[in-house]
Amino acid sequence: MKNIPTLYEWVGDMSTFEMLFERFYEKVMNDDLLREVFRNMSPEHTKYVAHFVAEVFGGEKRYTLDDGGSHAKMVNKHIGKRLTEEKRQRWVQLLLQTADELGVKSDPEFRSAMVGYLEWGSRIAVINSQMTENPLTESEPMPRWGWGETGGPYVESNFSS
Repeated sequence: MKNIPTLYEWVGDMSTFEMLFERFYEKVMNDDLLREVFRNMSPEHTKYVAHFVAEVFGGEKRYTLDDGGSHAKMVNKHIGKRLTEEKRQRWVQLLLQTADELGVKSDPEFRSAMVGYLEWGSRIAVINSQMTENPLTESEPMPRWGWGETGGPYVESNFSS
C-alpha cells in the first residue's frame, strides 16, 4: 500500500502555512469588508491560525501543544462576532487568492480538499459567531481533514483521537 501524504505534507512545511497566513492577514487588514472584524486581533493571531490549520491538515501539533490551543478555544474566538455570509465568502476568497499568489499547491485533488475544509470551517465559524456561548468543551478533539472526508461536521472520522 502506498504511503499517502497528509495535506500538511503535501503543502510542504510549517513555514509555508505561516507565510500563507501572514500574507493573507495583510490582505484582510487592507480589506474594507474584513478589516473591522480583525482590527483587534492579537499579534500572535496569524501564527495561531497557521498552526491550527496545519494541525487540522495533519501537521505538527503546534497549536495544541506549543500555543496552548484547542478546538474549543478556536471556536470561542468566533462567539458573538455576528459574521455574515458576505464576510465568510470574502475571507475564503482572499485566502485562496493568497494561496495562488504564493504558489501553494494547486492540483485539483489538493485544492478540492483545501476548499472543502475552508467551506466547512468558515460556515461553522459563521454559525458559532451567532451564539453567545461556546457549544464545545475543552475535551472536544481537534478536527482532522484529509483527502476526501465526507459527512457531517461532528462525524467521528473528521476528528483525530
